[in-house]
Amino acid sequence: MSYKIGIDVGGTFTDFLLCFEDGTSAIYKVLSTPDDPSVGTMGGLAEMARDQNLSLKEFLSRVAVIVHGTTVTTNAVLTMTGAKTGLLTTKGVRDALEMRRGIREEQYNNRYLNVRPVVRRYLRRPVNERLDAQGAELKPLPEGEVREAARIFREEGVEAVAVCFMNSFANPDHEERAAEILKQELPGVYLSVSTRVLPSIRFYDRVSTTALNGYVGPILRRYLEALVRKLEEEAYQGVLLIMASNGGVVSPEAAAATAACTLLSGPAGGPVAGKVYAQAQGREDCLTVDMGGTSFDAALVKEGKPFVTTVGEINRLRLALPMLNVVTIGAGGGSIGWIDEGGLLRMGPQSASSKPGPVCYGLGGEEPTCTDADLVLGYLDPDYFAGGRMKLDLGAAKAAIEEKIARPLSFDLTQAAAGMYNVINVNMAAAVREVAVQHGQDPRDFPMIVAGGAGPNHACQIALELEIPILLVPRESSIFCAAGMLMSDLQHDFVRSYPVVLEAADPDRFQTAFKEMKEEGTRLLTREGMRPDQLRFSYALDLRYVRQYHEVTVEVPEEEVERLDFKAMTGRFHPAHFQLYGYELQEERTPVELINLRMRAMGVTDKPRFFEQDLAGPEAGGALKGERSVYLPRERKYAAVPVYDAFALRFGNRIKGPAILEQVNTTIFVTPEYRVLVDKYGSYTLYLESVADEVQGRILP
Repeated sequence: MSYKIGIDVGGTFTDFLLCFEDGTSAIYKVLSTPDDPSVGTMGGLAEMARDQNLSLKEFLSRVAVIVHGTTVTTNAVLTMTGAKTGLLTTKGVRDALEMRRGIREEQYNNRYLNVRPVVRRYLRRPVNERLDAQGAELKPLPEGEVREAARIFREEGVEAVAVCFMNSFANPDHEERAAEILKQELPGVYLSVSTRVLPSIRFYDRVSTTALNGYVGPILRRYLEALVRKLEEEAYQGVLLIMASNGGVVSPEAAAATAACTLLSGPAGGPVAGKVYAQAQGREDCLTVDMGGTSFDAALVKEGKPFVTTVGEINRLRLALPMLNVVTIGAGGGSIGWIDEGGLLRMGPQSASSKPGPVCYGLGGEEPTCTDADLVLGYLDPDYFAGGRMKLDLGAAKAAIEEKIARPLSFDLTQAAAGMYNVINVNMAAAVREVAVQHGQDPRDFPMIVAGGAGPNHACQIALELEIPILLVPRESSIFCAAGMLMSDLQHDFVRSYPVVLEAADPDRFQTAFKEMKEEGTRLLTREGMRPDQLRFSYALDLRYVRQYHEVTVEVPEEEVERLDFKAMTGRFHPAHFQLYGYELQEERTPVELINLRMRAMGVTDKPRFFEQDLAGPEAGGALKGERSVYLPRERKYAAVPVYDAFALRFGNRIKGPAILEQVNTTIFVTPEYRVLVDKYGSYTLYLESVADEVQGRILP
């Protein structure tokens, strides 16, 4: 027996999916350990070993693959607790981290403070070098100035140095020489070099990304070294892969070298898993939502591909590496309810996280949270949380909501708890609407894949707010991102800048850029153990109309690149532009400008198989556990609602809402408007009566 394991370290819980050879799986959750996340990780692995009646060493000797997503870098940026970082840059542009692109997020708020850069100004050291836009040397690199900067960095005790010179994307020689000197002068210091991290045009994007990479690099490197050391001490000899923000996985060495690629590592597993679950029902499009203990993530998958962005931000800091376009807000089970200065009820973004946690956990929390409201409204069973391993204190939850929410608003307890539930649902619906509209899509056209320990409790109300008729709650929904990590491929993204009107591009330069990226991707993937037959490459161009400010990334087939069919590539741009912005300028014959060439190099991994059930028929009575008094939001009253053991439901079982479906690690609240049909993988499709024929036609034989 061999195993594969997906691990997602979240702000409140660390999730595990243990996959067996026969396609079955087991779900595990442990409380996260923010001070040292590897402690929670090893604790979860030890729990799995006990359940298999094995010692940890025996268990790990049978594990073939561990895919690990981490919030270590994310939390460092959100809390501004990254490494002390220096920046070596061209004289005259040391303040680019504060000037950014000259745009204030809130133009009419004269009290709005500028973002705090990750490198303090006195640690941004300029050197008097210069290249022109084509990479020709205007001023040579003054090596003495580089050594003087290194002396200052050494005296100040910096842990990382970012190197980013003007126009180095066109010629990396100055940066590479500076890196050589810094390596000599500062042995052991983490080096972040822009032409290795992001060799593309736009100086602010490049310097910000390079600085962020340096800021989180030492932290991720220490964490991965500690994790690898602990695994080696327990005789683990399998493959360890790290989830990256682009939806792929990379080796620990590659992750440590470009640490910024993990800044949205955890949420990236969601769209990858969503795509697989949607395709299991013959669907290529879906929305994915994941509500955990601290945050809520929403993403969009179109034609089997999650949307990717290269213009993202974290904590208002620009990150220009390719990443799945996931909208994240502070809305989770631990989100704290509070009343603002205007007397309005708010939920989050503050979270009780795992320490001290919601009041009902009995771990010292004093502020009422979403989980406390869910418990008071009957959506959670105080004696069956985490399968009964963790008892919830209903009395304490009621007292906290009564004191902090109900009395100040002159509400009764039910009104206060229902208000908390409704407010957080509206917040999450707004995030789902945002991610759809960003890409010119209507959320009503997409089934919603629901995940997270708290997500299924709120999903129906979010869907009703957005008029979404179909929801899919995977059997593994509570550890959705961990499941997505096991479904991910090895993936590396490359970029080369070449600003030119597309149809006037030099054929040799155009094809040489793609050839270099393909060779680099092949080297990396081969080093990570991929065979030639596992390699896949995709091509894309960043295009815009001449004199436009923003560009659109357009995928192009390899054949068009090989035959240099610039006309066909231009033809792909116009409809993509129309989809995003509602207009195109093809008839006006406005020239199309190329900005960047992009390549994704992918190593296709073996995916876990899912166990398929035999058809059991529509009757679900065998899974009925009893009844519970549950608050119905639209009816604004409590009602006796049937409660089902979700794991006892079988392929073809049908349930009419209202109902509660309980799993060990999540609870699904089915409102009266929805029906439930269990598919062959044991997942639950919730649907309105108006789409019953379509849903049943897809799921039933």
